[in-house]
Amino acid sequence: MAISELTISVEQCKDSAVNRVDWDNLPFGRVFTDHMFLMEYADGHWQDPKIMPFQDIPMHPAMSAIHYGQSIFEGLKAYKHEDGRLSIFRPDMNAKRFNESAIRMCMPEVPEALFVECIRKLVSIDSSWVPNKPGYSLYIRPFMFATDAWVGIKPSETYKFMILLSPVGNYYAEPVRVKIESYYTRAAQGGVGRAKAAGNYGASLYPAKQAQDHNFHQLVWTDAKEHKYIEESGTMNIVFQINDTLITPSEEQDTILRGITKRSIIELASSWGIAVEERKVSVEEVIQALRDGTMQDAFGAGTAATLAQIDIIGYKEEVFKLPAMEKRTLSNRIKEHLDALKIGKVEDTFGWNYFV
Repeated sequence: MAISELTISVEQCKDSAVNRVDWDNLPFGRVFTDHMFLMEYADGHWQDPKIMPFQDIPMHPAMSAIHYGQSIFEGLKAYKHEDGRLSIFRPDMNAKRFNESAIRMCMPEVPEALFVECIRKLVSIDSSWVPNKPGYSLYIRPFMFATDAWVGIKPSETYKFMILLSPVGNYYAEPVRVKIESYYTRAAQGGVGRAKAAGNYGASLYPAKQAQDHNFHQLVWTDAKEHKYIEESGTMNIVFQINDTLITPSEEQDTILRGITKRSIIELASSWGIAVEERKVSVEEVIQALRDGTMQDAFGAGTAATLAQIDIIGYKEEVFKLPAMEKRTLSNRIKEHLDALKIGKVEDTFGWNYFV
């Protein structure tokens, strides 16, 4: 069946849980909406897209995703505007990145228009779940995993593509403390660092836990070969402001995930005439800027937190305190503008909001 002929069937849940939600206590990613999306890949094509009540799914013990890690995902958000309309932030970018991950992991692509339409329809059906509180949003988790029921090592021939929705509040309750990692590695050149593959995150848990045991929230990952160059911060891209210039590791390296939030920040700052450099960023350069006081700001950029200001950077036995939050004119301005843009308080001159 051609993609253009696919019709998304809908089975409505009988008892909505939306009125039983404690909207003042929303742990990130633990509360889910009434419905979910499911589509199967078999016989060389996608088929039977459906929206159904949120529920458990059956799986075979030999399912290949469990054994060989063919699993990818995305993260994006929907927002409620002041006029009551709902929008999704840059879903076309997530669709493109999802397919880049699929190609790297030997998985079938989901046509971009179909990817966006599946999200749009699911958000529309569960529109009452989009929070109407400052700093809150509806987190959207599209994901795909291999489902062949055998343990032979080869790309699966069957897959499930699913979408879950989860109302969320702020990801970080405070500025983050990070430690520059000089031993463990997130991704190596030629590996799957650019893909949003599940295994990348599983491999990061142990070193991240060690950092958390020493009172840091996250790690700043460095290159696998020499640990001389900055790559990412935890599950986010990282941006520094040094001598009035925004500096961030170049995404040309295949060890770095192409961040949609970071790209938005760069495009916004550039439109304001702010100097931006995307290039290799050495650990030595960062530490020197911290020592001599030219480091004005540092923050993580990602879907969950949008912009997470960094308070402390640890490196080996040293700990550096960054400028106070109220002095960070640029990052505060960027975050406030993006937050306002996503709910219609300022004009969306870039066309980033996709209305439901």
